This record gives sequence, structure tokens and C-alpha cells, in this order.
Amino acid sequence: MSTPNMQGSGVTPDMQLQVEGNDGISVIRGGGGERGWNGIRYKLGMSSKNTSAKNLSMNVARVPPGAIAYAHIHVDFEVMLYILQGKVRHAYGPGLRTIVDNEAGDFIFIEPGVPHEVYNLSDTEEVIAVVARSRGDEWDNIIPYDRNSEPA
Repeated sequence: MSTPNMQGSGVTPDMQLQVEGNDGISVIRGGGGERGWNGIRYKLGMSSKNTSAKNLSMNVARVPPGAIAYAHIHVDFEVMLYILQGKVRHAYGPGLRTIVDNEAGDFIFIEPGVPHEVYNLSDTEEVIAVVARSRGDEWDNIIPYDRNSEPA
């Protein structure tokens, strides 16, 4: 199993052109294009990469059936999710030993520095979630987490 590349957003200049306005209100119609990271597909959302945002980014994530977003840590930023569709599991904390399952209609808050791994619990249905981060640059401050690095 290889460690996913946590750096870089995959935002291209043509994706930046999908943003209308930059005079106080910016708009992406229809959720923009798609890009991938760590087993998850993201609709292009808004961040400092395509708006004047400094402390906030938001997009829609799709986790394919059976997919796993391998263990990682958000350094110095908070994340909130709202599950629109599907069932998801977070294994989190030291050694990823704590488990919480969520489904459509649930909100999730992840504190900075909490190691976590995300699983789509279905082999047939994708998970769809709105994801908001307290950083404008989205993925630039995410690092891999080795579950074996913590004492048992």
C-alpha cells in the first residue's frame, strides 16, 4: 500500500476560470470540475486557489464504494463535513483505535492534529459530503499518518 501524495491541489488555470466574479462575491456554477486526492473525488469548490478566501475553503467530496482515504492529519486547521449520501466510518485518534460511523444527515467536526482514516462502508453506494476547512489553501497542510507510530 503506497502513501498518498498529500501535497498539491490539482487546480489548473481552466478551473480558476470557472469562478465568476471576484469583486466581493464569487460563484462557481454547478459545482465546477472534478479532481482527486487520496481515494476521494472532489468537485471543484472555493479556496484561496480560485477566490480571495484566506481562512476558509469548501467543496463536495465523493468517496467511491468501498474506498478508503488513508490515514492523515490536518495540521493547524479544522474540518467540518455534512454527509449528504451514504455511510462513512472514521477510525481516529492514536493508533486509529477509536471508531465512529456516520450516515446521511450527520455533521462531523475534525479538530486539527487528529489522525484519521475514512472508509466508505458500502460496496455499492458512494458517500457524498460537503466539506469545509478553516484554511484557504485546502490540502496544503495535510500530512500522512502512520498508525504504527503510536505506542499500543
